[in-house]
Amino acid sequence: MRLTGLIASLTLTIGLSAGAAAAAPCGNTGAGFETWKRDFAAEAQRAGVGRAGLQALAQARYASRTIAADRNQKSFRYSLQKFMQIRGADTIVAQGRSRKARNPQYYAALERQFGVPAGILLAIHGMETGFGGFMGDSQLVSAIVTLAYDCRRSDFFVPHAIGALKLVDRGTITSATLGAKHGELGHTQFLPGNALTYGVDATGDGRVDFYNITDALASTGNFLRKKGWRPGAGYQPGEPNFSVIKQWNAATVYQQAIAIMAARIDG
Repeated sequence: MRLTGLIASLTLTIGLSAGAAAAAPCGNTGAGFETWKRDFAAEAQRAGVGRAGLQALAQARYASRTIAADRNQKSFRYSLQKFMQIRGADTIVAQGRSRKARNPQYYAALERQFGVPAGILLAIHGMETGFGGFMGDSQLVSAIVTLAYDCRRSDFFVPHAIGALKLVDRGTITSATLGAKHGELGHTQFLPGNALTYGVDATGDGRVDFYNITDALASTGNFLRKKGWRPGAGYQPGEPNFSVIKQWNAATVYQQAIAIMAARIDG
């Protein structure tokens, strides 16, 4: 079906379903994905998604690589020591220290604004993308829409799929934007719903660009601050800000690794 025809089909579905409250049913294979998209379009429009976002939804394709990755997240099952070794903790710490030393005022300004130390921001930046070295090679909208459709964690990913479509409406991303296999975007791998809520235009150019390091790190600091980060308080396990690190990633080994690497970077 041509794109214009699919958009028309989505629009017709929205018109027929505008009063319906039921969510589109999930699926465990790609077989029902196109039918689900037509149902989900009505849900997306009710949530405020506009024409550009609906067009991105129409263009989304079932992301088999995303499903394979979601079923095979082995690293979070490792011991802390093994996890840090595999994720290159020593390299992240060394590069984090170097970056902080090269531009201390930059990171000090971020800490003054959001209360989050350089070590935390650098540890997250290094862990997520190797300081921007690899920010993903999956079509972001297709990945997050596929996860919203998939029954395994549909309830979790549906708000992020809506968020991604709204980011398209805003011009922050397009249907061709590349991100991680789970739909995360930019230098610190924001999930789209969080990007929509916590994004900061730190460069003052009128748009939030998560592929710009300054916007990405400011947005990360803003996320942590809004989640309850207490400036000057500790962030190791048992200290006040460790619970905020948990808001960034739910895996215990990840949380512990970030706290350890950040402390080493901060010196």
